[in-house]
Amino acid sequence: MKVLVHLACLLPIAWLVYAGFENNLGPDPTHTVTFFTGRSTLRLLAITLAISPVRKLIPKLGWLIRFRRLVGLYAFFYACLHLLTYVWLYAGFSLAAMEQDISQRRFIVAGLAAWLLMVPLALTSTNWSIRKLGGKNWNRLHKLTYAAAIAGLVHYWWGVKPGVTTPMFLTLLIGGLLLARPVVKAIREGKNGDRKPPVAVGAEKM
Repeated sequence: MKVLVHLACLLPIAWLVYAGFENNLGPDPTHTVTFFTGRSTLRLLAITLAISPVRKLIPKLGWLIRFRRLVGLYAFFYACLHLLTYVWLYAGFSLAAMEQDISQRRFIVAGLAAWLLMVPLALTSTNWSIRKLGGKNWNRLHKLTYAAAIAGLVHYWWGVKPGVTTPMFLTLLIGGLLLARPVVKAIREGKNGDRKPPVAVGAEKM
């Protein structure tokens, strides 16, 4: 199963390489590569956000949690490719050009913020990090995934021309997943409350 997850996550980059060799990246290959890697990042982030509520609602799919970190690492991989296409193909590795863009283009700032939020998530994706930080602290830190997804969506919307609605699907998907979190929690708490055994009358509190 893990091999299949790897293959699925590598499909976007495989398509990109194939399209490049076939000269099928459109009239503006740089824009195509940048757009495609950015959208792939958000798609994989959406999958990582979906795994938790799905496994809680459908216990039989609990095994999905084993692949959440892996999918998250692939999201960071595509985020790095997205950043690299900007730094290399747009800015030409020029610090002056990047500084100018950061000061004048707000979507660059939002994108950089999203990437920076993902860095600690990628660095602490190991079992050693979980043991070192402790489960609760690790979970708190990895809630940055939500902030990274939101920053990524802001970057996406600010980066397209007015009237373009391409980001709408991912916005609705990720927005729905963010809203699903408290809903799923309430449903689970309700079920657990129904399953609590009756307390014997006159039982002493421990």
